[in-house]
Amino acid sequence: MRWTLAEIAAATGGRLHGDGAATVDGVTQDSRDVQPGMLFVPLVAERDGHDFIADAVAAGASAYLTASGPSGVEAVAVEVDNTQAALTALAREARSRLGEVPVVGITGSVGKTTTKDLLAAVLGRDRRVWASTRSFNNEIGVPITLLSAPDDAEALVVEMGSRGPGHIAELCRTARPTMGVITTVGLSHTSELGSLAAVVSAKRELVEGLPAAADGGVAFLNAGVPEVSAMAQGTEARVVTYGEGGEVHARDLSMDDELAPRFVLQSPRGEVEVELGARGGHSVDNALAAAAVGIELGVSLQDVAAGLAEPTLSPLRMEVARTVGGAHLLNDCYNANPLSMRAALHALAALPAQRRIAVLGTMAELGDFEAVEHAAAASLAARLDIAVVAVDAPGYSSGEGNVIEAAGIDGALAALRDLGGLGAGDAVLVKGSRVAGLERLVERLVAGADA
Repeated sequence: MRWTLAEIAAATGGRLHGDGAATVDGVTQDSRDVQPGMLFVPLVAERDGHDFIADAVAAGASAYLTASGPSGVEAVAVEVDNTQAALTALAREARSRLGEVPVVGITGSVGKTTTKDLLAAVLGRDRRVWASTRSFNNEIGVPITLLSAPDDAEALVVEMGSRGPGHIAELCRTARPTMGVITTVGLSHTSELGSLAAVVSAKRELVEGLPAAADGGVAFLNAGVPEVSAMAQGTEARVVTYGEGGEVHARDLSMDDELAPRFVLQSPRGEVEVELGARGGHSVDNALAAAAVGIELGVSLQDVAAGLAEPTLSPLRMEVARTVGGAHLLNDCYNANPLSMRAALHALAALPAQRRIAVLGTMAELGDFEAVEHAAAASLAARLDIAVVAVDAPGYSSGEGNVIEAAGIDGALAALRDLGGLGAGDAVLVKGSRVAGLERLVERLVAGADA
């Protein structure tokens, strides 16, 4: 989205230092992501982004916001009281520019990013779509998504996350979604939220923030999750259900040896066969949510199926690969909570193999639920006949089954070697929260470190 610096100063209540007629196209808060012509927004967190203004300008930023006065670099500055507040204000102005363009908000304890990717593929069959990149779903990522949208965007897909009460409500005031999708709810971020009831309440803020049905608001709720379907009572938007028992649902589900689902999608508009381009049976509900939104916005069933077959998926989520030794490798290490851990373990159990091993890092941010949920994951693995290598995560050892504890990536590789290495008859899952950094293990397994 292109802006003059005078427009930015007006939207943020800022003071212009330089040529107000100069323009910027695109916004970033990360000096490493700067492209020529962008606006750089230095945020103050653990590190002060103002320290990187010179780097951003050197990389091509043509202007920057500042709460510390002009930095003496060759770029236009807009001085504001608070750069985070200015970023939000500018994003709200960007949303106003979009006018009647449909904006779809997506939240849930798991599946947000995959649903966002699938929906972008579905809507992209017949219009220009802009969607959150990576997992840009917070008070920084949502404004950046809005501000990065092209001026001719015909639909916006915005992922929304929550770490506490009121977070999603605030994101809704910025993005003003016309439609909202709730994927599912479960124990996630309970170190901040405290209970499952609090998680449900936090996610419900999305449907509470939608326009009324008379004004075009539509809430898409997972009929197979009671806590989600009950959110119909908390919104004035029209409700469309998907999933088991929903208006948009699947029948005749099967999966191939690479965990790619096939099913018949049934809807009030008719039915169509789908070969899903996302892995695992749990991805089907995400696909049904994307299909339901696409159908609501007039995408043909054939284009819905085509979009679901060929999405551009975010990395480190249910990726199926092979190790050098020929073992199936299920890479789901982007993040982990109890819901996604159960889904990943069941997906591993569905892979054809003589032996299955789960290399698991910690499930972070569970608060008082940490001990019981780690033990429950280990017990589920034991019931599924899956061996567990726990990387810097001793909590798994309190569950059932034989859990091998490992220290770091090298320790995990040593544990796998002690188990005889990984060969053609094996399947291995790698999963943990971001703090575990298990993508480094995946890289070494693919490169042959499991020899």
